[in-house]
Amino acid sequence: MIDELLEKCRFPKSASLTCAVSGGADSCALLALAVHSANHVTAIHVDHGLRPNSVNEAEFVAQLAKRFGAAFKAVTVEVEDGPNLEARAREARYGALPADVCTGHTLDDQAETVLLFLLRGAGLTGTSGINEQFRPLLHLRRAETEALCEHLQISPFIDPSNTDKRFLRNRVRSELLPLMDELAGRQVAPLLARTAALARADLEVLGELAAELDPTDAQEIAAAPRALATLALRNWWRVETGNHYPPNLAAIDRMLEVANGPRPRADIGEGWSIARRHQRLRLLGPATSPQATEA
Repeated sequence: MIDELLEKCRFPKSASLTCAVSGGADSCALLALAVHSANHVTAIHVDHGLRPNSVNEAEFVAQLAKRFGAAFKAVTVEVEDGPNLEARAREARYGALPADVCTGHTLDDQAETVLLFLLRGAGLTGTSGINEQFRPLLHLRRAETEALCEHLQISPFIDPSNTDKRFLRNRVRSELLPLMDELAGRQVAPLLARTAALARADLEVLGELAAELDPTDAQEIAAAPRALATLALRNWWRVETGNHYPPNLAAIDRMLEVANGPRPRADIGEGWSIARRHQRLRLLGPATSPQATEA
């Protein structure tokens, strides 16, 4: 069974792999498959401290790593309960993991992500879904990772937050996708994943063109086609802020208004703003508040 699933996986060609392992079925399957594709594997468990039994989950992953002959590392981050919990936990988790860590995202995660971005009115960037780099299981279904765990007699942890209706992703998974399957008369997750792949291919071409733009040059951004200007500004945002998620459409509109000239400064979100001075654009962080004037 492992060999059959490995044919669908896209593990990096490396003698050493690092895997994020939460203890759920997807990440347990990731670890099991990883040890068959690399000489040295390290399992990293991130404890958010949000559940009383999180220490037991770390111990479970440690024992699983030992069983497969993988190294183990435990990391603890602090995330307080409250608004945007899912996003804040995700950011804290990725902040604690190495850049080349492999994660257990599956094709089902890809489908859910595409729908989430569509519900938020995202454009091509959102439709492209999850980047395939370091996501070796993106061509596997969630049912396959669960079946592998059963085959290997692994009893993964079930995260109770995965059924919490406060999180939109859970409602997409449990309500929207089943309804779409019913209406389409087939499983739509593979179709959504295919849509993401096609969008990603288009985005790569546009991205190469957008990379030629200087996002700090107001006149250049103002003169560029909107699609390219948007990509240039979003990529600039990611680099400058370290935030994986780009500004929404309304924020991009405000950024373009500053580049085009009607206003010298605008809020983007999360405490960040954009300002124009002498036809140069700057991103100002939460602790920065100089006055910007048009020139």
